[in-house]
Amino acid sequence: MNFLSQRQAFGSPGIAPRWTHANKDGVGTAYSTSSRVWFTIWNGVVTEIYHPTVDKPQIRDLQYLISDGKSFFHEEKRHLRSKVEPMWTHGLGYRITNFDPQGRYAVIKEVIADPHLSCILQRTKLTGEREFISQLQLYALCAPHLEVGGRGNNGYAVEVAGHDILVAEKGGTWLALGATVPFVRLSCGYVGQSDGWTDLADNFQMDWEFGRALNGNLALTGKLNLDGSDELTLGLAFGTSLHNAISTLFQSLNLPFEQQKQQYNEQWKRSRNGIRPLENVSYDDGKLYHNSVSLLLAHEDKTYPGALIASMAIPWGEAKDDQDQGGYHLVWTRDLVSSVAGLVAAGETDTAVRSLIYLATSQQKDGGFAQNFWVNGKPYWKGIQLDEVSFPILLAWLLHQENACLNFDIYPMILNAAGYLIRHGPATQQERWEENSGYSPSTLASNIAALICAAQFVRERGDEATAQFIEEYADFLESHIEAWTVTTEGTLVPGIKRHYIRITPSDIHNPQPNENPNQGTLLITSQPPGKRAEFPAKEIVDGGFLQLVRYGIRKPDDPIIVDSVKVIDAILKVDTPVGPCWHRYNHDGYGQREDGSPYIGWGKGRAWPLLTAERGHYELAAGGDVKTYIKAMEGFASDTCLLPEQVWDEADKPHVHMYLGKATGSAMPLMWAHAEYIKLLRSNHDGKVFDFIPEVANRYLGERKQCKSLEVWKFNRQISQVKKGQTLRIHALASFRLHWSDDNWQTIQDTPSTSTKVGIYFVDISVADSQQQPINFTFFWIESSKWEQRNYTVTVS
Repeated sequence: MNFLSQRQAFGSPGIAPRWTHANKDGVGTAYSTSSRVWFTIWNGVVTEIYHPTVDKPQIRDLQYLISDGKSFFHEEKRHLRSKVEPMWTHGLGYRITNFDPQGRYAVIKEVIADPHLSCILQRTKLTGEREFISQLQLYALCAPHLEVGGRGNNGYAVEVAGHDILVAEKGGTWLALGATVPFVRLSCGYVGQSDGWTDLADNFQMDWEFGRALNGNLALTGKLNLDGSDELTLGLAFGTSLHNAISTLFQSLNLPFEQQKQQYNEQWKRSRNGIRPLENVSYDDGKLYHNSVSLLLAHEDKTYPGALIASMAIPWGEAKDDQDQGGYHLVWTRDLVSSVAGLVAAGETDTAVRSLIYLATSQQKDGGFAQNFWVNGKPYWKGIQLDEVSFPILLAWLLHQENACLNFDIYPMILNAAGYLIRHGPATQQERWEENSGYSPSTLASNIAALICAAQFVRERGDEATAQFIEEYADFLESHIEAWTVTTEGTLVPGIKRHYIRITPSDIHNPQPNENPNQGTLLITSQPPGKRAEFPAKEIVDGGFLQLVRYGIRKPDDPIIVDSVKVIDAILKVDTPVGPCWHRYNHDGYGQREDGSPYIGWGKGRAWPLLTAERGHYELAAGGDVKTYIKAMEGFASDTCLLPEQVWDEADKPHVHMYLGKATGSAMPLMWAHAEYIKLLRSNHDGKVFDFIPEVANRYLGERKQCKSLEVWKFNRQISQVKKGQTLRIHALASFRLHWSDDNWQTIQDTPSTSTKVGIYFVDISVADSQQQPINFTFFWIESSKWEQRNYTVTVS
């Protein structure tokens, strides 16, 4: 191997790097685990390519520049009109046709991943009038963002075994760019200064040939030798060394593209073994269904099996400095469990089993889970979201009910997670929208359901005492749902005063929280400068309470549920040409700005298709017709069957490409949305909600004879009052003796705490119906043989 030139490009380090648009037209990878590379497509070009794991984007984009050398030059994504089509129903390969606006030529590309190697292959054909095509000059342009960033990249033009190619490196990761036809000119340059785009824009000719560009935001440019040919295959390969990347590139290009394409398709066909035929309950002949299955499978990592990311997209990436490394290519347990539950609904359980084991090995020592994390388990954001601790338990129960083969003992994970929920709840630092702390209907729903499922596992292990303790804590949560999360002073819809609110705000570090949903103000982030950011919490609503019906905690005809549905329909619903959609909550600031420009720290929350599917599940539970919701989901999908996170919710703004009911610049595809769609199909097929848990419903929707009337005092929730007839349960995280009195210390009792398998010690005090005096108590700590040094009081009402 030889470096072709020592000539260094000028203009270091180039302009500030950015990612690219997040509303993808295609996402693909080989079904084989040996090909550790994923690609995305936007506006007719390949955008982020991920390697060697699904959370590591390594380029910004790969496209062609086209010129006649004298009168024009075109950039594919900017100057040509694009059409992207799936090549198959059951596989993630794409045919792209990019048209010259004047109709003189077209670039037709077929994009796949090598079925076995870490290389993206793009078969390319130029079509048009022969005389005109023969004058065209074709250039490959690649923008490396190695090691998840555009800064600090190094590019080189090299000669290997008589072939001239382009390579780039950063942090030990290499890429190599070549084709089945030779490059006749090569250059490495700094973006916006000495890159090939800047070069061609000047005089339609490639004048610069820089052999290297070091430590900057780079673009690699190569002029392809068409030499009478109008067809070629371009390859972009990755490796852990220069030799690894180059040998992968040439081995991949060595096989005919048609052979690679056939193998790629055959692999994806194998993924359909055992998939349920749910297309008969769809309204698009199963197109979105089958693509959803493929997309969910594609978002699993191949080095860390079972790790599924939320999306191969960086929301509003074109406006983001690439030092913001996260994007949505991270693991959230909420999104992961939703994704694999969608696959289970489609009949595929193997991925969910891998994910459950992966989650067990990712669990933190205290039983919790990071807010989100890289596929190797390293936390990214550090917030505490109690629903994300619940979801792994719910996944374990789903697979248990499906009789999935699981020889791995999941019991320790379940016990640790249940203990975490009991120790840290009932308020969560963040609810499912990751912004506010307090008492959330959706979080409480997932916590209650998970604890009941955990208790089932514990009882099956023969530990009745621990099972009962866990269930009784779930009873405590369930009995407080309305008191914590239902306003009685609603003003949003005339005539409806009682309805669920999004969240009752509370600081988890305040041991005496205000739990009154009629009080408190909610800070809503992402608001435009100068715009009101605090609102009465009772006036902010979302559809999270629907999870209470989904799991079987409340009936669909519960009067407060029914009224709350009326409220969210009045406040959050948007009618689009394809059907209804809902906002997350009123005054949401996370979304495209009013003028259609990207969200950068603030904007206006738009409508979320996944909430249409959630609403459809409620409609099914209530005995309604879900056709409207299924058809809406299919209508929100792109022509290539990708579902967006958000859709535009106002009149069309064609000048900024915003259309009512169509994708905004947030993530597309969003796996949570695809999973919700599949589950809605399955629910419709079965005539019952897929996520419904009979064991939960049996406890809370019947006579409720098993439920214990508890009030819980613990150090992170030091209540001031208990009702007559209830049991006051006092929790602590170490063994203690409770020194207490119910008659102002006239008589004293000392009660030893009971230990549990979830790391909690407790004492129960039965509060008689005749009790008038407060309960006073303090702690003697057994291990340290010390008193607590203060008394606590709980009044009786």
